[in-house]
Amino acid sequence: MQFVLLGFSDLPNLQGLLFGLFSITYIMILIGNSLIIILTRLDTALQTPMYFFLANFSSLEICYVSVTLPRVLVNLCTQDRSISMRGCATQMCFFLMLATTESFLLAVMAYDRYVAICNPLHYPLVMNHRVCIRLAVGSWVCGIPVQIGQTCQIFSLHFCHSNHINHFFCDMPPILKLACGDISLHELSVYVVVLLVGAVPFMLILASYSKIISTVLRLPTSRGRDKAFSTCSSHLLVVLLFFGSATITYLRPPSSHSPGTDKLLSLFYTIVTPMFNPLIYSLRNKDVIAALRKLFLKI
Repeated sequence: MQFVLLGFSDLPNLQGLLFGLFSITYIMILIGNSLIIILTRLDTALQTPMYFFLANFSSLEICYVSVTLPRVLVNLCTQDRSISMRGCATQMCFFLMLATTESFLLAVMAYDRYVAICNPLHYPLVMNHRVCIRLAVGSWVCGIPVQIGQTCQIFSLHFCHSNHINHFFCDMPPILKLACGDISLHELSVYVVVLLVGAVPFMLILASYSKIISTVLRLPTSRGRDKAFSTCSSHLLVVLLFFGSATITYLRPPSSHSPGTDKLLSLFYTIVTPMFNPLIYSLRNKDVIAALRKLFLKI
């Protein structure tokens, strides 16, 4: 009726150091992403569709990391690594739903940049407030039924090998390893869902950026090209970080999975990427830097 999250128990001499590092990282993620949300609410210059979606993205990152990291901190602090089957299923379900939201929200942000750069005269009409709300809500809710079904399917399996999960949170690959019997059909369904919620948004992003690049290259001045590319480069970097690490994790053959590699890749897209997102968007964005200056001058 319960599992044991082994996490980083193979590093007994580093438990205190890991607790300190993860605590600092969690605080940085909360502060950085909360600051972006506050700036987009207070500064009128940032009350545009692009920053509306960025605020949604920052909210998502806070929720995303809060599904896994607090549990890691509790495990490191108390050394009690047990988690009930219901708690494990709940953690996995929320993690998968939020990961799906991130995929589709990144696609929506790419579409926003496509309309802004390729159809600038129609941008206020196409990306009006109602459309932005619908796109954001759609991104948040579209993965809920799919991932609830996926979680129920995985936890309907019989687990007979061991109750030790060699990971720091309840993720699909390490839990499927504990199942007994023939699970090839379940593994196939995992691949299909990952392709559905990963490949479809990624293809939409590629289509948007192919149009953006062809439009930008036709701009008459280098200043216009630089400005257009600067508004897209931050988003493109986040897309590569998220989809790159997630693809390697979930679309590798099961035989090539190793606990060490899985933990490292998972750390990358669950903790490292949310920590760097505020830096990527703020350091490369003059509007955000100007809003930060205004905020600090008021304080």
